[in-house]
Amino acid sequence: MILDKLCAYWRIMRMDRPIGLMLLIWPTLWSLIIASEGKPKLSILVIFIVGAILMRSAGCVINDLADRKIDGYVKRTRDRPIPSGLVSTVEAIFLFFLLSIFSFFLIVNTMNALTVKLSFIGIILVCVYPFMKRFTHLSQLFLGLTFSWSIPMAWAAETNELSMMVWYIFTINFFWTVAYDTQYAMVDRDDDLKVGVKSTAILFAHFDRMIVGGLQLIIMIMLIMLGIFYEFVSYFYWILFIIGVLFIFQQRLIKDRKRENCFKAFLNNNYVGISIMMALLIAFHN
Repeated sequence: MILDKLCAYWRIMRMDRPIGLMLLIWPTLWSLIIASEGKPKLSILVIFIVGAILMRSAGCVINDLADRKIDGYVKRTRDRPIPSGLVSTVEAIFLFFLLSIFSFFLIVNTMNALTVKLSFIGIILVCVYPFMKRFTHLSQLFLGLTFSWSIPMAWAAETNELSMMVWYIFTINFFWTVAYDTQYAMVDRDDDLKVGVKSTAILFAHFDRMIVGGLQLIIMIMLIMLGIFYEFVSYFYWILFIIGVLFIFQQRLIKDRKRENCFKAFLNNNYVGISIMMALLIAFHN
């Protein structure tokens, strides 16, 4: 019984599906690498990885709380712990606050004042995002803000300031998040239309592929400009070429808008995130 309950908590925190965690960690690492010019402090690195695990878990819990009356009607989510009765609403609320408190005290006890101040905005974004799909088709933009907020926090932790470059990296990740979360929303589009949930996949309609492709093109241009600004060596651009190939592959996957292929395109973004991280590491050490 206890083991079953722990497994349910594990699932509601989405620890059995780490793709969302990885998509949060990669841009955090980009920020730390650039801010430290390839040599981030180990202590800060560990704290932000642990913090990402805690806050992503908290975000998943509050997302399931917000969607508890909807998930049962969506094919992909009907077996989640709350709609299936494995976790009660009270248990989920308690778990959310517990994870949030642990995350907050981790930052308060280890980081500078600027990072602590930024963390308050971060928790607000985590709490607000799950409810946006009720009111606007642009909920993916709010996820872009939420998943990008670790970038200024990591930068502030490393440098105790916020330069213009941090917002440039923030913008790259914002566009990337909107692109891959639109692919994710394409998986649920039919179910979302039935239950009244809004998304960019619904808003963009038959322009979805073109807009995702446009965002991916902007990301590539911004990454090239980043390389020019820092005068990175040719290795950086070879990895950018690989990222471009990954984006083309994703476009082929979503071409017919089949549910399974759209999900595969979304998952493929993990390789994009790690490729950008590797490109930055190699560039700063050559």
